[in-house]
Amino acid sequence: MRILILTQYYPPETGAPQSRLSDLAKRLAKFGHSVTVLTALPNYPKGEIFEGYRGHTVIEEEIEGIRVIRTWIYVSKNKGFAQRLLNYFSFVFSSLTLGVWKVGRLDTVIVESPPLFLGLSGVFLSRLKRAQLVFNVSDLWPESAVAMGVLQNRTLIKLSKYLEEFLYRKAHLITGQTQGIVDNIQSRFPNKQVHLVTNGVDVEAFKLVSQISQREKIKKEFGNEERFVIGYAGLHGLAQGLETVIQAAQMLSGYPDLLFAFFGDGPEKERLIRLANQVGSTNVRFYPIQRTARMPEVIASFDIALIPLRKLDLFRGALPSKMFEAMAAAVPLVVSIEGEARILVEKAQAGICVEPENPRAMADAILQLYRDPVRRRTLGQNGQRYVIKHYDRCQIARNFEYLIISGRRSDTSCAAATPEPPHA
Repeated sequence: MRILILTQYYPPETGAPQSRLSDLAKRLAKFGHSVTVLTALPNYPKGEIFEGYRGHTVIEEEIEGIRVIRTWIYVSKNKGFAQRLLNYFSFVFSSLTLGVWKVGRLDTVIVESPPLFLGLSGVFLSRLKRAQLVFNVSDLWPESAVAMGVLQNRTLIKLSKYLEEFLYRKAHLITGQTQGIVDNIQSRFPNKQVHLVTNGVDVEAFKLVSQISQREKIKKEFGNEERFVIGYAGLHGLAQGLETVIQAAQMLSGYPDLLFAFFGDGPEKERLIRLANQVGSTNVRFYPIQRTARMPEVIASFDIALIPLRKLDLFRGALPSKMFEAMAAAVPLVVSIEGEARILVEKAQAGICVEPENPRAMADAILQLYRDPVRRRTLGQNGQRYVIKHYDRCQIARNFEYLIISGRRSDTSCAAATPEPPHA
């Protein structure tokens, strides 16, 4: 098949969507398909075009057998809502006016949402190329924007909901990354094909890094060889509620060998650094964002991995990719998320789950694991076995391939028989 992946985010940017989509593209190419990625000039999360891409409106590259077309996007370090809309719609415009002439013939267009608005490009491209439209939903929008307080204007909320419904109706196939997302969409569109395609991990990338000798080597590189590292690796955004981690760190300041290590970047990072300085947290360190290829060994160097989100009903259906990565590295978890994530961790017996936005509960869970190395090792090994069995990206990609091939062969929008989801 000739497959186009349409996404605003792609490597060399780092982050969960970038890692997941580039992995999917490479696996689909290995399965024998012709894969093209239409994306924006890299700029995330700092809001500035990366070195080597500045001054261009269109750049075409080949990366590991994948044809990557990058088009212009408006960028700004100002994170206001108006600037975000300009950022989103500028890529919608450039992907249509510049990218459409380069993508060639297509059988399937896969659109990554959010941003929801990119679905407009997907609909147009799929119609123009007479291709199947697959709409992948990794976050329900506008629900998430409303819940986070980012979107408050009633008119814009109503227009966004109309757009969401329009895109779901136009899609031949909808995929969601959590059962909560799938159930939400299926309840509103019972006659559409809506299927679960979860996050996962590159199992091979984590096999070596979970060895004790490798962990100590990375700890030493970051100057943490004498410390017990409680790590967070990922986006420093509004949704994560990372101030709870700062508060938990303050509560545990009497344990001199404990270190809270933050790896990554995002709109909240500067505020979190200021907060840590204000409360005098000497057991907190912030590290710059690391290359995607380095993340398995960075995560494996943690003694405990933190997986936090804010206490919102919206996140009861969340399954953060960083959770699977820590499990694959045999690192025990402290998870402060309700819903699907908690169910999965308890089923896998991979960590301790606590109430979101409760620093006291987080601190107590950390102390439990700190004092019990046997339990840490057991939980880490449990998580690694579980994720290898149920969340291997190779199998997830095979299931996704089956779905899009079945969709091409089907002339009906009614639900078709599909493989069981990877974690069933």
